[in-house]
Amino acid sequence: MSVKPAKSAPQRIVLEGRYVRLEPLDQHHAADLFAVSTMDGGAERYRWLFSHAPTSVADMEARIDEANAGTDPAYVAIVDKASGKALGQQGWMRIRPEHGSIEIGGVYWGLPMARTQMATEALYLFARHAFDDLGYRRFEWKCNDRNEPSKAAATRFGFQFEGVFRQDMIIKGESRDTAWFSIVDGEWPALREEYERWLSPDNFDAAGQQKTKLAVR
Repeated sequence: MSVKPAKSAPQRIVLEGRYVRLEPLDQHHAADLFAVSTMDGGAERYRWLFSHAPTSVADMEARIDEANAGTDPAYVAIVDKASGKALGQQGWMRIRPEHGSIEIGGVYWGLPMARTQMATEALYLFARHAFDDLGYRRFEWKCNDRNEPSKAAATRFGFQFEGVFRQDMIIKGESRDTAWFSIVDGEWPALREEYERWLSPDNFDAAGQQKTKLAVR
């Protein structure tokens, strides 16, 4: 049976949601991303990332320049549509259109995104674009096997655990075992329907609290 590759690598386009807008990462996002990274507790969210928290707006600007010098990974800023501020970033990684496989990685969801619709919608917009627009067959999530919150998030979002690559990397001077998760195209239609149900304004009360949980199992 013949299997088709994906149409292309993701392009530098805006992905528009109800709560967030994903914009190609650019210099005008630097001040917002520095601010959210250095608020109380913000730096700790870099614990499992490849980089440390930025030390200044200029440092953030330099990182953006470095990120945009290549095509893989390809980062976007996550902009809160209510405030217009960039509250996080995430990237397309391991981009392999010839195999129909792509990863979401380098995820920094700032504290204002925690336990809100924004993080879920940011993930959903990537998955929808990968599967529905570009025709990818596989959408990956990877993390340090010691990063329990990341593994819990992958499961909450409907990714299937595939195993651990032992002593996979050295990150910040520490050995990293990498946990692998994925969603494949046959699973996506049911997940998409559940994401859209959960993200509907009808699922949230006046205080923004969910009425029902995301049910991906």
